[in-house]
Amino acid sequence: GQNLQALSFLPHAGSLLLAVHFYSLPRATPLIPSTALGVLLLVLSSLLTYTGIRRSLRNASLFLSLCLTISVFWCGCGVVFILGGQGLLNDIGDFRDALVPGLVTVTVALLVVAVVGFLCREVILAMIASALSLASAHEVAMQYSTAFSSSAVACNYMIVCLVGGYFGLGRILYFLTKEKVALPGTDLAKKKTHEQIQPTSGSVNHFAVTGLILNMLSASVFGCRLLGVTDKLFIGQVPWLWAAGIYQVGICVLSYRAMDVLMATFFGFTSILKFSGGYSLLYPVWQPEEPSFPTPFLVVFSILFAVLALFLTLKSPVDGLYLLFYVAYCIALSCCPKGFFEGGPQGVAVAIFVASALMTLIHLYNVKASTKIPTGKGAVKALLARSSFLKLREGADLHAPYLGYSKYADAEVLGYACSVLASFAITVPGDPQAPLTTVVIPWVVVAGGILKLLSGSVAFARGKTLESSAFILYAVVWIIWGLTRYGGLYGTTRSFHAAVGIIAFMLFNGFIVFCTLFLNIAWFFYSLTFFLIAVSFLLDALHALPAGYDIAATLIFGLVSFYCFLSALSNSIFEGSCLPMGRPIVQLSGVGGGMTKCPHLPARKASSVKRIADILKSGGTCGIPTDTVYVLVAACNRPDAVEKAHHSKRQAQDRPMSLWISSLKQLEPAKHLFTPLLWDFMEAAWPSPISLVVPRGEWVDFLGMKDSAKYVGTPQSIAIRIPDCSVTTHLIDLVGPIVVTSANPTGEADTTHHNQVYAKLGDKVDAVLCDGPSPENIASTVVDCTKIDSGNIRFFRVGLIPKSQV
Repeated sequence: GQNLQALSFLPHAGSLLLAVHFYSLPRATPLIPSTALGVLLLVLSSLLTYTGIRRSLRNASLFLSLCLTISVFWCGCGVVFILGGQGLLNDIGDFRDALVPGLVTVTVALLVVAVVGFLCREVILAMIASALSLASAHEVAMQYSTAFSSSAVACNYMIVCLVGGYFGLGRILYFLTKEKVALPGTDLAKKKTHEQIQPTSGSVNHFAVTGLILNMLSASVFGCRLLGVTDKLFIGQVPWLWAAGIYQVGICVLSYRAMDVLMATFFGFTSILKFSGGYSLLYPVWQPEEPSFPTPFLVVFSILFAVLALFLTLKSPVDGLYLLFYVAYCIALSCCPKGFFEGGPQGVAVAIFVASALMTLIHLYNVKASTKIPTGKGAVKALLARSSFLKLREGADLHAPYLGYSKYADAEVLGYACSVLASFAITVPGDPQAPLTTVVIPWVVVAGGILKLLSGSVAFARGKTLESSAFILYAVVWIIWGLTRYGGLYGTTRSFHAAVGIIAFMLFNGFIVFCTLFLNIAWFFYSLTFFLIAVSFLLDALHALPAGYDIAATLIFGLVSFYCFLSALSNSIFEGSCLPMGRPIVQLSGVGGGMTKCPHLPARKASSVKRIADILKSGGTCGIPTDTVYVLVAACNRPDAVEKAHHSKRQAQDRPMSLWISSLKQLEPAKHLFTPLLWDFMEAAWPSPISLVVPRGEWVDFLGMKDSAKYVGTPQSIAIRIPDCSVTTHLIDLVGPIVVTSANPTGEADTTHHNQVYAKLGDKVDAVLCDGPSPENIASTVVDCTKIDSGNIRFFRVGLIPKSQV
């Protein structure tokens, strides 16, 4: 309900704005100035993007696609209006040539959304999409023929306003009458029930449709030029290309969030082409002639697209075939010195537009409808099932991070690919007199910088601290010195200060190389060969770069990066290590050197708690979240596990292990062994972060501790607690009473995040239940109740609960 209520407001507001604009267009002075209209559209665009992403539900792909399509259209359209308002589109036909490519795309894209909406009985969404599609189509016609009045466009926008108003009225009545009155099409309860019973197999990338529509948008700019719809390529079309590029980077991140590594990598690749296309159209700003394109880079790009297409074919043959259009696109660009400005690449762009429209229809329909358009997934899966050598990765652990629970899939594939692309960009010799005649900066800044920063951020979210540090460091190097070297910022004299900065980065990289000794062989060579790239920048800054050095450095670093790309790609698709990254050069004892697999399971899933319970029942020790900090636990009825936990901590005598239960009912059979005052105090104090130290007695035998009792507490007393954490108590219900100790070596700080458990205890922990940062940074309060009947209690430790509350 929140989705469609927000949807009824934002397009309603934007459509009302555009309706007013087009109704007043025949006037000498428009009611809303172009610049003001552009700014308002940008504001609405950002709000619509937030609404689509923030409020999208599991089965809200139509809503999401509609929101983001309208958003990117208004974003590009707003910038075009601003350019027009600032007098940058003065020539005859400039405003038309700037606006039409976006209008063509949104017409086709929203038509597809409307068709799928009507087929899947999403009437409100379909009506809004069809009205906006008709408005865009009428606007295209208006640009070419005076017979089409701007009033026709305004009428379509008014339809959107009326539909949104109808839906808003229906929802208001629904709530005011306490769900008794619902206008037709506004009752979402039936839709919600229908969506809940839709079968879902695995994770679905709802953002892929928007990525395909963005591919249509960039292809439309160049395809319209070839077909004669627009008269020229110029700066007025840059907003569409760069808006598509920015949104495509966002779709790349969201695809990682949807655990779709291959499509996320593909969208990252296509964003590079969009940014480079927009950069190319800016050439009149700094030179009169059209820029040229580096052939080696585009050939390598086509190879990367081909490899990605091959692996994607194994998941979805239709998607793999679609990627072949981009292989052809890169080859066409490499064969044409002027790249985007020549007919060959523009012809492929037309094919990409058509293919993207068809893929949008297939993806959108297959997500929403019960009957599917065949894409060949089942055939490839059945074929690979017969193979003993290649086996596809499937199941819950497909994207499980090495340390910690992550909401993102692994982005290392994109990081390595960007290293390959950026390394081949430095083979282009720079001309100090005309540094921008060759299109290099987009490859260096976007591929080497922006997308590598994205890869580093995702790696950090997955607990890969070293890999993320390396990616982010290399991204900064590419952005700063790539811009300096290829943007003509050196001037005719090289800068000594730039050289000093590069040396500082080389020192940082030396530390990363040292750390990769403990990671794996591939990462060691990857970070080591990056020194060759840094030395290239250094020698260029000193004006001492020998001939041929760049080619050698590119080939060495590029080949190492390409192997890492293939290895990460194959490991994300197939089980086992088809192309291994290698073992650590220096093996750390006791920590596993990064090779031992320790399950890290999300605490929000009941299946994860059950799996942790099974590990504990079989004699394992696990790190779990609590109402305070993370702890290491073992089952009371497994003396071997309790002994293992005891030895893993090297427990000091003044910090014995404690006992946790989930309910006082577990002690009911031994209630007669506790004094009434102590029993009443336990009932009043628990569940809470208060550990009570009680006298050791026969009651211990009622908990089935047997031989493990000697490792718990002291000979005179035992600390016992019921934690105020539903996950922990549910786990104890499954396992029985557990023995608990802090999840850190004796004497160290408490463990406040699941990533720290394995980092501190290594192979001594068999699994970790992950719940992110602990709710508190302070441990429980430990109260001595051994003399409570005489009216005396003492505090061994004052933790989260203060003395006064106890």
